[in-house]
Amino acid sequence: MRAILLGGGLSLLLSLIGTRYAIRVLSAKGYGQEIREDGPTSHHTKRGTPTMGGIVIIFAAVIGYFIAKLVTQSMPSASALLLIFLFVGLGLVGFLDDFIKIYKQRNLGLRSKAKMIGQTAVALIFGILALSPWLEDDRGQTPASQHLSFIRDTSWVLPAVLVVLLFWVIITGTSNAVNLTDGLDGLAAGSAAMVFGAYTLVNIWQSNQWCGQADISYGRCYEVRDPLDLAVIAAAITGACFGFLWWNASPAQIFMGDTGSLALGGALAGLAILTRTELLLIILGGLFVMETVSVMMQVGFFKLSKGKRIFRMAPIHHHFEMLGWEQVTVVVRFWIITGLCVAAGMGVFYAEWVAGT
Repeated sequence: MRAILLGGGLSLLLSLIGTRYAIRVLSAKGYGQEIREDGPTSHHTKRGTPTMGGIVIIFAAVIGYFIAKLVTQSMPSASALLLIFLFVGLGLVGFLDDFIKIYKQRNLGLRSKAKMIGQTAVALIFGILALSPWLEDDRGQTPASQHLSFIRDTSWVLPAVLVVLLFWVIITGTSNAVNLTDGLDGLAAGSAAMVFGAYTLVNIWQSNQWCGQADISYGRCYEVRDPLDLAVIAAAITGACFGFLWWNASPAQIFMGDTGSLALGGALAGLAILTRTELLLIILGGLFVMETVSVMMQVGFFKLSKGKRIFRMAPIHHHFEMLGWEQVTVVVRFWIITGLCVAAGMGVFYAEWVAGT
C-alpha cells in the first residue's frame, strides 16, 4: 500500500511541476497546436498552444512508479513492465504524430496507415509477451490469460492467435477512443484520471482477494498475475493525469496531444487485459465508447445517406459545442457522465464478488 501512495503522490508532484516547465520549453521552441479549419470557430484562439504535454504524463508516471519501487525495495513485476512498455510504446507513436504536425505546420501528422502500423506493432508485441510462458510466475500464471474475461476469467478459452488479435482490437480501439475524446480542455485528462483511479481500486481489491495468498478461499479469489504492482502503476498514472490537469483545464495552457491520448488509452487497455476485466472496461470507459460510437454513426450515416449527418459535428462533444454550449459546460457534464460510468462499473465489479460469496 505504501508503494501505491508513493507512486501516486510522486507522479502528481512530478507532473504538476514538470508540466509548468514543459509549457515554457515548448512555447520557446514554438511547438504549438495546429487547429482543424472545419472545427468550432472558438477553437481557433487555441492555435499555437503548446502541445505534446503527454510526454510529462508518461515521464511522471514511469519515474513515480520506479521511485516507489526503489523506496519500498521491491522488484518490478512482469505485468508492470509490460504495461509500461505499452504505455510508453503508444506514447512514442503519438509523439511521432505530434512532431510531424508541428514540423510540417499542419493539422494532420502521421498518415492513418502509418499510425495503425505503429499501434499494431506495439499491441502485438505486448500480446505475445503477455501470453508467453517465459513470464510465468511460480504458480504458472502468465500476465494475460487466454480466457475471455468480464470481471474475471470465464470458462471460454480462445486459441492464442485469436487472443492476441483480441488484444490488438482492445488496444487500438481504446487508444483511438481516448484520442477522439481529447478535443476539449481537460476532457480527456479528467476522464482518464477517474478511470485509472477506478482501476487502482480494482487492483487493490484483487490483491486483497488474490488466489496466491495462503489464507484465501479459492472459490471467489482473483487469478491475476501481479495485482498489487498494477495498482502502483494505475495510481501513478492517476496522479500524473491530475497534475497535468492543473495546466490543461480551461483555458488550457498546454495540450497532451496524441503523445498523451494514445499512451493513456493504451494503458487503460493494458490494465483491462492484465486484470482480466476486458469487458468491464466498456462500462468504466463508457464516455470513450460514446465518443467513438458517435464518430462511427456519423461516418456511417453520412455515407449511407449521401451527405446527411446525425450530429452537427463528431465526436459528440463538438456537437454540443455547435449547439451553443460553453466548452466548460460540455467538459464538466462529460466528467459527470464518466463518474457515473465509473460508479456503475465499480458497482458491477463489487456486486459480482458479493453475489458469489
